[in-house]
Amino acid sequence: MPIIPYDRKAAVRYAHQWAFSRNPAFYDYEELGGDCTNFASQCLYAGTGVMNFTPTYGWYYIDANNKAPAWTGVAYFYNFITRNEISPGPFGVETTLDHLEPGDFIQFRFNKEAFGHTPIIVAMGEPPTLDNTLVAAHSYDADWRPVSSYFFQEIRFLHILGAYAPQPWPQMPGPRPPV
Repeated sequence: MPIIPYDRKAAVRYAHQWAFSRNPAFYDYEELGGDCTNFASQCLYAGTGVMNFTPTYGWYYIDANNKAPAWTGVAYFYNFITRNEISPGPFGVETTLDHLEPGDFIQFRFNKEAFGHTPIIVAMGEPPTLDNTLVAAHSYDADWRPVSSYFFQEIRFLHILGAYAPQPWPQMPGPRPPV
């Protein structure tokens, strides 16, 4: 299956554009448990342009009531991105801070059993530290926020490698976020 390169700059531009507002093409899940992974998925989609319309286990958004759990759920997003199977949509690996780039994602576990927040990295210092790695996010709306300013129990890092092209079936219609 052909691999589409990840346009990190498009994802980061989208993050800056919508960090403190909401794109009307997508539902705002703030009052339904949070909007962070919905925002992360929008950013990732802006950088790949590929969804996976597999029921239940895919990664897609058609409307507020027709979306995959991986589009808005922190754990499901992680499971989809790090899946072993080759299927349409973005993919990546869990890695360490020094292997991240702008456009990658961080997930936090706060004072709960499960990971609960997914910001996108918008800038990194050299060498990268939690102080000079900056993120944008929804739910805790932020842009250019240092990772070190979060109080967390655990952190994990997701490096996006690209996206598998949507073959052999055509891409279903869905909103394409402006970049």
